[in-house]
Amino acid sequence: MKHLLSMTDLSHEEIIELLDMAADLKEKRLRGKVTDLLKNKSIGMIFEKSSTRTRVSFEVAMSDLGGHALYLNTRDMQLGRGETVADTAAVLSRYLYCLVARVYSHDTVKELAEHASIPVINALSDLEHPCQILADLLTIREYKNRLKGLKYAWIGDGNNVCNSAILGCTLVGMEIMVACPHGYEPDEDIVEQARKMGGKVTVTHDPAEAAKDADILYTDVWISMGDEDEREKRLRDLAPYQINAELVNLAMQDVIVMHCLPAHRGEEISADVMDGPHSVVFDQAENRLHAQKSLLLRVLC
Repeated sequence: MKHLLSMTDLSHEEIIELLDMAADLKEKRLRGKVTDLLKNKSIGMIFEKSSTRTRVSFEVAMSDLGGHALYLNTRDMQLGRGETVADTAAVLSRYLYCLVARVYSHDTVKELAEHASIPVINALSDLEHPCQILADLLTIREYKNRLKGLKYAWIGDGNNVCNSAILGCTLVGMEIMVACPHGYEPDEDIVEQARKMGGKVTVTHDPAEAAKDADILYTDVWISMGDEDEREKRLRDLAPYQINAELVNLAMQDVIVMHCLPAHRGEEISADVMDGPHSVVFDQAENRLHAQKSLLLRVLC
Protein backbone atom coordinates (compact mmCIF):
# COMPACT_ATOMS: atom_id res chain seq x y z
CA MET A 1 0.00 0.00 0.00
CA LYS A 2 1.69 3.20 -1.19
CA HIS A 3 -1.09 5.67 -0.31
CA LEU A 4 -4.38 5.59 1.59
CA LEU A 5 -6.66 8.05 -0.18
CA SER A 6 -9.79 5.90 -0.21
CA MET A 7 -11.06 2.78 1.51
CA THR A 8 -10.71 1.10 -1.89
CA ASP A 9 -6.93 1.41 -1.57
CA LEU A 10 -7.32 -1.50 0.87
CA SER A 11 -8.36 -5.08 0.24
CA HIS A 12 -10.43 -7.14 2.66
CA GLU A 13 -7.28 -8.96 3.74
CA GLU A 14 -5.37 -5.72 4.30
CA ILE A 15 -8.17 -4.30 6.45
CA ILE A 16 -8.20 -7.39 8.65
CA GLU A 17 -4.40 -7.27 8.97
CA LEU A 18 -4.57 -3.61 10.01
CA LEU A 19 -7.29 -4.33 12.57
CA ASP A 20 -5.35 -7.27 14.00
CA MET A 21 -2.24 -5.13 14.31
CA ALA A 22 -4.24 -2.28 15.87
CA ALA A 23 -5.75 -4.63 18.46
CA ASP A 24 -2.28 -5.92 19.34
CA LEU A 25 -0.87 -2.39 19.63
CA LYS A 26 -3.81 -1.38 21.83
CA GLU A 27 -3.26 -4.32 24.17
CA LYS A 28 0.47 -3.61 24.39
CA ARG A 29 -0.14 0.07 25.17
CA LEU A 30 -2.49 -0.89 28.00
CA ARG A 31 0.29 -3.06 29.43
CA GLY A 32 2.83 -0.24 29.09
CA LYS A 33 4.83 -2.01 26.39
CA VAL A 34 6.45 0.39 23.92
CA THR A 35 8.06 0.08 20.51
CA ASP A 36 10.41 2.34 18.61
CA LEU A 37 9.86 0.91 15.14
CA LEU A 38 9.53 4.43 13.72
CA LYS A 39 12.54 5.85 15.54
CA ASN A 40 14.17 8.74 13.65
CA LYS A 41 11.24 8.94 11.22
CA SER A 42 9.14 12.08 10.83
CA ILE A 43 5.80 12.64 9.16
CA GLY A 44 4.21 15.91 8.07
CA MET A 45 0.55 16.64 8.78
CA ILE A 46 -0.98 19.21 6.41
CA PHE A 47 -4.12 20.68 7.94
CA GLU A 48 -6.58 22.99 6.17
CA LYS A 49 -9.27 22.25 8.78
CA SER A 50 -9.39 22.43 12.55
CA SER A 51 -9.05 19.13 14.39
CA THR A 52 -9.05 17.45 17.77
CA ARG A 53 -9.02 13.67 17.29
CA THR A 54 -7.11 13.50 14.00
CA ARG A 55 -4.27 15.78 15.04
CA VAL A 56 -3.82 14.43 18.56
CA SER A 57 -4.13 10.76 17.59
CA PHE A 58 -1.56 11.01 14.79
CA GLU A 59 0.87 12.98 16.96
CA VAL A 60 0.56 10.53 19.84
CA ALA A 61 0.77 7.58 17.46
CA MET A 62 4.10 8.74 16.09
CA SER A 63 5.39 9.53 19.58
CA ASP A 64 4.36 6.08 20.85
CA LEU A 65 6.19 4.48 17.92
CA GLY A 66 9.37 6.46 18.53
CA GLY A 67 8.91 8.93 15.67
CA HIS A 68 7.88 12.54 15.27
CA ALA A 69 4.83 14.26 13.74
CA LEU A 70 5.15 17.79 12.40
CA TYR A 71 1.94 19.86 12.33
CA LEU A 72 1.72 21.98 9.18
CA ASN A 73 -1.08 24.52 9.14
CA THR A 74 -1.57 25.68 5.54
CA ARG A 75 -1.93 29.29 6.72
CA ASP A 76 1.68 29.10 7.94
CA MET A 77 3.02 27.39 4.81
CA GLN A 78 3.87 28.75 1.40
CA LEU A 79 0.77 26.88 0.23
CA GLY A 80 -1.11 29.76 1.80
CA ARG A 81 0.83 32.19 -0.40
CA GLY A 82 0.34 30.45 -3.71
CA GLU A 83 2.93 27.67 -3.87
CA THR A 84 1.47 24.76 -5.78
CA VAL A 85 0.43 21.49 -4.18
CA ALA A 86 2.78 19.71 -6.57
CA ASP A 87 5.82 21.74 -5.52
CA THR A 88 4.91 21.37 -1.85
CA ALA A 89 4.64 17.59 -2.24
CA ALA A 90 7.99 17.41 -4.03
CA VAL A 91 9.79 19.46 -1.37
CA LEU A 92 8.25 17.74 1.66
CA SER A 93 9.11 14.36 0.16
CA ARG A 94 12.78 15.32 0.60
CA TYR A 95 12.34 15.88 4.35
CA LEU A 96 9.66 13.46 5.52
CA TYR A 97 8.69 9.80 5.39
CA CYS A 98 4.93 10.29 5.03
CA LEU A 99 2.33 13.02 4.52
CA VAL A 100 -0.98 13.07 6.36
CA ALA A 101 -3.50 15.52 4.88
CA ARG A 102 -6.74 16.89 6.34
CA VAL A 103 -8.13 19.06 3.57
CA TYR A 104 -11.26 20.44 1.98
CA SER A 105 -10.98 19.01 -1.53
CA HIS A 106 -10.27 15.38 -2.32
CA ASP A 107 -8.40 16.63 -5.38
CA THR A 108 -5.77 18.02 -3.01
CA VAL A 109 -4.90 14.62 -1.54
CA LYS A 110 -4.90 13.12 -5.02
CA GLU A 111 -2.49 15.80 -6.22
CA LEU A 112 -0.27 15.32 -3.18
CA ALA A 113 -0.11 11.59 -3.88
CA GLU A 114 0.60 12.17 -7.57
CA HIS A 115 3.62 14.37 -6.89
CA ALA A 116 4.96 12.96 -3.61
CA SER A 117 7.58 10.23 -3.54
CA ILE A 118 6.42 9.23 -0.03
CA PRO A 119 3.12 7.75 1.18
CA VAL A 120 0.12 10.07 1.50
CA ILE A 121 -2.69 9.36 3.98
CA ASN A 122 -6.09 10.99 3.61
CA ALA A 123 -7.01 12.14 7.12
CA LEU A 124 -10.26 13.67 5.79
CA SER A 125 -11.36 15.21 2.53
CA ASP A 126 -14.75 16.25 1.23
CA LEU A 127 -15.16 12.83 -0.36
CA GLU A 128 -13.80 10.31 2.16
CA HIS A 129 -12.46 9.75 5.67
CA PRO A 130 -10.83 6.29 5.60
CA CYS A 131 -8.91 6.75 8.87
CA GLN A 132 -12.19 7.14 10.73
CA ILE A 133 -13.66 4.00 9.21
CA LEU A 134 -10.64 1.88 10.16
CA ALA A 135 -11.12 2.96 13.78
CA ASP A 136 -14.85 2.28 13.50
CA LEU A 137 -14.33 -1.23 12.15
CA LEU A 138 -11.95 -1.92 15.02
CA THR A 139 -14.60 -0.73 17.47
CA ILE A 140 -17.37 -2.76 15.87
CA ARG A 141 -15.25 -5.91 15.93
CA GLU A 142 -14.43 -5.35 19.60
CA TYR A 143 -18.12 -5.25 20.50
CA LYS A 144 -19.53 -7.77 18.01
CA ASN A 145 -16.58 -10.15 17.64
CA ARG A 146 -17.19 -10.16 13.91
CA LEU A 147 -17.86 -7.88 10.95
CA LYS A 148 -19.33 -10.02 8.20
CA GLY A 149 -23.12 -10.21 8.16
CA LEU A 150 -23.81 -7.27 10.47
CA LYS A 151 -26.32 -4.58 9.57
CA TYR A 152 -24.96 -1.03 9.71
CA ALA A 153 -27.44 1.86 9.62
CA TRP A 154 -26.26 5.36 8.77
CA ILE A 155 -28.79 8.00 9.80
CA GLY A 156 -28.50 11.59 8.54
CA ASP A 157 -26.31 13.41 6.04
CA GLY A 158 -24.67 11.14 3.46
CA ASN A 159 -21.32 12.87 3.82
CA ASN A 160 -17.64 11.94 3.44
CA VAL A 161 -17.63 9.62 6.46
CA CYS A 162 -20.74 7.93 5.08
CA ASN A 163 -19.00 7.43 1.71
CA SER A 164 -16.07 5.68 3.36
CA ALA A 165 -18.46 3.67 5.54
CA ILE A 166 -20.23 2.38 2.43
CA LEU A 167 -16.94 1.18 0.97
CA GLY A 168 -15.65 -0.14 4.29
CA CYS A 169 -18.82 -2.13 4.97
CA THR A 170 -18.66 -3.57 1.48
CA LEU A 171 -15.04 -4.65 1.88
CA VAL A 172 -15.68 -6.49 5.16
CA GLY A 173 -19.05 -8.01 4.23
CA MET A 174 -21.47 -5.84 6.21
CA GLU A 175 -24.83 -4.67 4.93
CA ILE A 176 -25.28 -0.90 5.04
CA MET A 177 -28.48 1.12 4.87
CA VAL A 178 -28.23 4.91 4.56
CA ALA A 179 -31.27 6.92 5.65
CA CYS A 180 -31.13 10.56 4.59
CA PRO A 181 -33.40 13.32 3.27
CA HIS A 182 -33.71 14.02 -0.45
CA GLY A 183 -30.65 15.95 -1.53
CA TYR A 184 -28.41 14.54 1.21
CA GLU A 185 -27.63 11.18 -0.37
CA PRO A 186 -24.10 9.76 -0.39
CA ASP A 187 -21.94 10.07 -3.50
CA GLU A 188 -23.64 8.21 -6.36
CA ASP A 189 -20.38 6.96 -7.85
CA ILE A 190 -19.31 5.49 -4.51
CA VAL A 191 -22.67 3.74 -4.04
CA GLU A 192 -22.40 2.30 -7.56
CA GLN A 193 -18.79 1.29 -7.00
CA ALA A 194 -19.70 -0.52 -3.77
CA ARG A 195 -22.54 -2.39 -5.45
CA LYS A 196 -20.26 -3.46 -8.28
CA MET A 197 -17.89 -4.81 -5.63
CA GLY A 198 -20.75 -6.95 -4.33
CA GLY A 199 -21.81 -4.66 -1.51
CA LYS A 200 -25.31 -4.74 -0.10
CA VAL A 201 -26.04 -1.00 -0.07
CA THR A 202 -29.49 0.54 0.34
CA VAL A 203 -30.29 4.26 0.31
CA THR A 204 -33.65 5.14 1.84
CA HIS A 205 -35.42 8.24 3.07
CA ASP A 206 -36.99 6.37 6.00
CA PRO A 207 -34.85 6.31 9.17
CA ALA A 208 -37.07 3.68 10.77
CA GLU A 209 -36.46 1.31 7.86
CA ALA A 210 -32.72 1.68 8.24
CA ALA A 211 -32.78 1.33 12.03
CA LYS A 212 -34.95 -1.79 12.10
CA ASP A 213 -32.88 -4.75 13.35
CA ALA A 214 -29.64 -2.79 12.91
CA ASP A 215 -26.52 -3.95 14.75
CA ILE A 216 -24.93 -0.52 14.42
CA LEU A 217 -26.56 2.91 14.40
CA TYR A 218 -24.26 5.65 13.16
CA THR A 219 -24.59 9.40 12.72
CA ASP A 220 -22.49 12.51 12.20
CA VAL A 221 -22.96 16.26 12.58
CA TRP A 222 -25.53 17.90 10.34
CA ILE A 223 -23.48 21.05 9.77
CA SER A 224 -19.95 20.14 8.72
CA MET A 225 -17.09 22.59 8.31
CA GLY A 226 -17.92 24.64 5.21
CA ASP A 227 -21.70 24.14 5.54
CA GLU A 228 -22.30 26.86 8.14
CA ASP A 229 -24.17 29.11 5.70
CA GLU A 230 -26.76 26.32 5.26
CA ARG A 231 -27.30 25.84 8.99
CA GLU A 232 -31.03 26.65 9.21
CA LYS A 233 -31.94 24.64 6.11
CA ARG A 234 -29.91 21.64 7.27
CA LEU A 235 -31.43 21.68 10.75
CA ARG A 236 -34.89 21.76 9.22
CA ASP A 237 -34.28 19.07 6.59
CA LEU A 238 -32.44 16.67 8.90
CA ALA A 239 -34.63 17.05 12.00
CA PRO A 240 -36.49 13.74 11.35
CA TYR A 241 -33.15 11.90 11.18
CA GLN A 242 -32.04 12.20 14.79
CA ILE A 243 -30.78 9.05 16.50
CA ASN A 244 -32.92 8.89 19.63
CA ALA A 245 -34.50 6.31 21.92
CA GLU A 246 -37.26 5.62 19.39
CA LEU A 247 -34.76 4.56 16.73
CA VAL A 248 -32.64 2.63 19.22
CA ASN A 249 -35.72 0.61 20.18
CA LEU A 250 -36.17 -0.43 16.54
CA ALA A 251 -32.64 -1.81 16.34
CA MET A 252 -31.23 -5.03 17.77
CA GLN A 253 -31.28 -5.28 21.54
CA ASP A 254 -27.47 -5.15 21.67
CA VAL A 255 -27.15 -2.35 19.10
CA ILE A 256 -24.13 -0.07 19.41
CA VAL A 257 -24.52 3.63 18.68
CA MET A 258 -21.63 5.36 16.97
CA HIS A 259 -20.65 8.95 16.19
CA CYS A 260 -17.30 10.12 14.81
CA LEU A 261 -17.44 13.33 16.90
CA PRO A 262 -17.67 16.21 17.56
CA ALA A 263 -21.33 15.74 18.45
CA HIS A 264 -24.17 18.18 18.93
CA ARG A 265 -26.49 16.65 21.51
CA GLY A 266 -30.07 17.48 20.68
CA GLU A 267 -29.42 17.71 16.94
CA GLU A 268 -28.18 14.56 15.16
CA ILE A 269 -28.27 12.53 18.39
CA SER A 270 -30.26 12.89 21.59
CA ALA A 271 -28.34 13.39 24.82
CA ASP A 272 -29.82 10.29 26.47
CA VAL A 273 -28.60 8.08 23.61
CA MET A 274 -25.22 9.79 23.28
CA ASP A 275 -24.55 9.23 26.98
CA GLY A 276 -26.50 5.99 27.29
CA PRO A 277 -25.54 2.31 27.54
CA HIS A 278 -25.53 1.65 23.79
CA SER A 279 -23.08 4.45 23.00
CA VAL A 280 -19.50 3.52 22.09
CA VAL A 281 -18.46 6.94 20.79
CA PHE A 282 -15.48 7.41 23.08
CA ASP A 283 -14.17 3.93 22.31
CA GLN A 284 -14.31 4.97 18.66
CA ALA A 285 -12.34 8.09 19.44
CA GLU A 286 -9.68 6.11 21.31
CA ASN A 287 -9.43 3.62 18.49
CA ARG A 288 -8.38 6.36 16.08
CA LEU A 289 -5.02 6.17 17.86
CA HIS A 290 -4.59 2.41 17.60
CA ALA A 291 -5.86 2.09 14.02
CA GLN A 292 -3.60 4.90 12.84
CA LYS A 293 -0.59 3.38 14.58
CA SER A 294 -1.13 0.20 12.61
CA LEU A 295 -1.59 2.21 9.41
CA LEU A 296 1.62 4.18 9.98
CA LEU A 297 3.56 0.98 10.61
CA ARG A 298 2.12 -0.52 7.44
CA VAL A 299 3.19 2.37 5.20
CA LEU A 300 6.52 3.16 6.91
CA CYS A 301 8.00 -0.25 7.74
